[in-house]
Parts: sequence; C-alpha cells; structure tokens
Amino acid sequence: MITLASVPAGHPYVDAVVDPESVVLLPDPTPPGATAPGQWWPPRWLDPEFVSAHVPDIDVMHVHFGFDSADPVDLEDVAKQLARRGVPLVVTVHDLHNPHFEDAGLHAARLGVLLGAADAVITLTDGAAAEIESRWGRRSVVLPHPHLLPLDEVGGARVQRSVPVVAVHAKGLRANIDPWPLLDALVEAGRDGYRLRLDLDVGALASPRAAEVTDRRLEAYRAAGVDVRVHPCFDDRQLSDYLADVDVLVLPYRFGTHSGWVEAAHDAGVHTVVPDCGYFHEQHSSALFHYGRTEFDATSLTDAVEAAVSRARGGQASADEARRRRRADERHRVRTAHTRLYRQVLADRNAA
Repeated sequence: MITLASVPAGHPYVDAVVDPESVVLLPDPTPPGATAPGQWWPPRWLDPEFVSAHVPDIDVMHVHFGFDSADPVDLEDVAKQLARRGVPLVVTVHDLHNPHFEDAGLHAARLGVLLGAADAVITLTDGAAAEIESRWGRRSVVLPHPHLLPLDEVGGARVQRSVPVVAVHAKGLRANIDPWPLLDALVEAGRDGYRLRLDLDVGALASPRAAEVTDRRLEAYRAAGVDVRVHPCFDDRQLSDYLADVDVLVLPYRFGTHSGWVEAAHDAGVHTVVPDCGYFHEQHSSALFHYGRTEFDATSLTDAVEAAVSRARGGQASADEARRRRRADERHRVRTAHTRLYRQVLADRNAA
C-alpha cells in the first residue's frame, strides 16, 4: 500500500481518483486555529515545519489545490525537504488562473515552484496540458475528471418540460464570475420557448461585490420574467435537485480553466453553455460563446443557448444507463492511472 499525503484529502475529486485498494489516503491535518468542522486550509502539508516532522510518515505527496495561502518560498522549502527524503511530489493542475483572484501573477508564481519540483504533472484536458508545456516546459499526463454526482444519480431519468429552463448560477460572485452581461443579453433577446432562471448564494450579499446585487437589479430581472432565487450554498442533495430542475446551464465565467459544474451537469444530463476562456469546452462537448478569451459577444451567447435548448428538447427522459457505465469505467481507469503513476515516481526515486 502507498501512503499518500494529498492537498487536500477531504474533497470529492480526491475521493474519486484515489483507489482505496492500493493507496492509504491520510486525513487532512487540522490547522492551528481551525474554526470549521473538516477545515483543511491552510494546508499543513505545505508548512515546512510540519513537513519536516511528518515527511517520514508518507510515500508520496500530491498537491491539487489550496496552495493559494502558501508563500512561494515555503513551497520551495517543502519541495526541497521532499527531495532530500526521496518522497516524490505529484501536482495536478486544476487551475491555471485561480478563479478567486483577478490577478493571476501570484498563482502562476506558486504554480511555477510546484511544477518545477514535481516528479509528475497531471491535468484534466489536452488544452491545459499544451499551455502547461508552453509556459513551464512540463509534460502532463491528461486524466479526465471523474463523475461528480453519486454514481447512482448519474444518467438518472429526467423530466421532459414543455418549456425548458435555462439557468445561470452566480454562486457567491467570486472574482471570475460576472453574470450580468449574460443575463442582460438573454433578457434583451427575449426567450424563444424557454424560461430563464438566476441563482445567487446568499453569501454574495456580504461579498466584496455585494454592491452589484441591488434590489433594483434583481427586481428588474424579475419584472422581465427571470426566476430569481437567493439561497444558501447548495449541499450535495440540493445540487442534485437543482440540476434536475434545469435543462441548460450557462457558466458566467470571465476566466478560469476547468469546472466541476461542467462535470455535475454532464452527470445529470444538463446541457452546458460555456465561455471560450479556459478549457471548459474540452471537459465535455458544450455550446460555446465568446466571453473572457475574447470580448463578450451577445449573439454568440444567444445562438449557443438556442442550440443547447434544442438539444435539451430532443433529449431522452428515461435513465441513461450507458452514461452511468461510461462514468463508472472512467473512474476505474483514472484511479488505476493514479496508482500506476505513484508507483512509477516511487520507482524512479528509488532508482536515482
């Protein structure tokens, strides 16, 4: 068995890619001063003092995300300690531009330290792999994101609505989310046979961008026929229910790389409309509009939404067992590939 320190460990993605038959996944160490149950940030495995004391307990370290709280100097220190002890470092690049921060510079600096020290690099799409090689000269193993919804919900039967629902979820208005131009364009264009829904996490009302969420703005959308809902962040059950209630999901991202929402929507049979920034469109086949990589183009958005609505109208209502089998097989392949990679980097370290 391989003993793995993952940053983080307690996360659905990590659960999906780690094979418990061959890997012992250590739980996240509780940080000093933690105030939330299960809190793993800031990750102790990126604290040089903690690593110095505990590196003999692990075979491999795998960094996914959460390193935005780490000083690049500390990351260099951690990488050197791992190298001295012969512990391989694996890095999965989920985000080339951290979606929580407008400025990409510090994230790129941290990522550069990790990629420079990594024994192996993983990412989720060919496009991201090409960018990593172009910017940092590192080749990546491309492994798709496994299913995000529970397997028994993947490909579940769907309600066939006579009027499909097109949804925009603004979450907590983090830095890379800007739903307003999209909603304005869709309202102005008018809905040809679909209903428009906007969701906001209640946390947006207390976020640095709370001034954007005015009563006047939301009431104007409601007056235009938009179903506006403000609510707490979804738990897993509520996310599944939400995806069952919508037919097309428009992602309002101005920048970013990959998205778990694309995966969840695919699992649920929801059609996604994604911007041309990042590599969201490579995760699953999606309708594409111009936003982020190029200037926002309202016509490209309305055309993409109309195409997605047409596909939603032609979708099947019965359970999609083939989709469920494909996702189960994919998770098995991704787990096997991770275990094989861990064994390879360990063998390479031992041979050095």
